[in-house]
Amino acid sequence: MQLNEIYKPIEKELSKIEQTLKSVIENSRNKTILKMGGYLLNRPGKRLRSALVVFCAKAAAHSRSGVTAEQLIKIASSIELIHMASLIHDDVIDHAILRHNRPSVNSQWGEDASIVLGDYLYSCAFELISTCGNKDILSCIGRATRLMCEGELIQVCERDNLDFLKERYLIMVKKKTASLFAASCQCGAMLSNRQRTIPAALKQYGLNFGIAFQVTDDCLDLISGTKELGKHPGADFKMGEMTLPLLNLLAQAKDKDRILSLIREKSAAGSFRALKQRFIASSALYKTKKDILFFIKKAKNNLGVLQDSVFKNALFSLAEFIAQRVGLKE
Repeated sequence: MQLNEIYKPIEKELSKIEQTLKSVIENSRNKTILKMGGYLLNRPGKRLRSALVVFCAKAAAHSRSGVTAEQLIKIASSIELIHMASLIHDDVIDHAILRHNRPSVNSQWGEDASIVLGDYLYSCAFELISTCGNKDILSCIGRATRLMCEGELIQVCERDNLDFLKERYLIMVKKKTASLFAASCQCGAMLSNRQRTIPAALKQYGLNFGIAFQVTDDCLDLISGTKELGKHPGADFKMGEMTLPLLNLLAQAKDKDRILSLIREKSAAGSFRALKQRFIASSALYKTKKDILFFIKKAKNNLGVLQDSVFKNALFSLAEFIAQRVGLKE
């Protein structure tokens, strides 16, 4: 199933989120900010995080009308702004030149301007959150943002660590990627349901969804092409980052020394290609897909607290969408 089909029940809300993002960016009178912001909005990503806010709010509300539409749009938009800011900073850190199949912001305007633009979007996000007057939501998103930064710092500091453990990788992924997914789902539920059980369960759904999403991205970075990824493959490998696919490859390899040699030769022509071929031909690809499926199943189990609805079904479908990206059928 394609994302546009899954998103149909919340098309109106997603349109309002786009309008809000545009309004926030166009609130500046600075021509450079307007140009850079317009460039970002011209080719949006999947909008998964903002969609999760809306789906979880509506799935948790049941037949009640407890969710305030204006608050919902503001929170979803603010989380999308945080995500956009994090991608800009990621591209600077990774020296990436492509994002969504076109030049990255840093390759267009340079690293200094990109860093400041990311900071600007973060500030816009929290200013928007503050207008909702909900301290619990502010605390939830603030904590997730801190965890994102911690995870990014772990990833950068652990580069070229060939003794990196799977447990450490999962801690990093939970913080760097899954924390914002978890906050998206939890905040959506908090907006429309005062019970503790449903927001807590949806937070866990987002956490497991986010882990599956990141492991999938790490796998695709190793096996896919530029067109499918929207950026050059092998970026993790070239930056010396030990992802779960590589850890699985090392764990099952009979020629571990050769694989370690290829990882050390990350700047050598042909090293990434050789590693990719070994990964695809090995049981490590199957093991990585099993890992992804494990977290997808956990995410789906977290939805058991919800009453049946089109929105609950959409959350199931989003989990299946992650599986489909690497050819899995759930």
